[in-house]
Amino acid sequence: MRAPATATFVVGGMHCASCGMLIDEVVEDLAGVVTSATSVRRGRTVVTYDPTRSTVAEIAAAIVTAGSYEAELVDSPSSPAR
Repeated sequence: MRAPATATFVVGGMHCASCGMLIDEVVEDLAGVVTSATSVRRGRTVVTYDPTRSTVAEIAAAIVTAGSYEAELVDSPSSPAR
């Protein structure tokens, strides 16, 4: 696996902790996703993933289809410093 990248999304339409858990479950089922951490309070999802196996567009689509949420990429994908 190449060095993982991180992408942050603003997520709209979440109402409770279950929304965040559902988003994390759906996103973590994508190929190459290492972790998904959703904060309902902050309205954000931070995803660490292998960019050779998943794209930010695929991740955003998974968030949207998890429960008719809205997802907008706010931080460009980045690889950790070496």
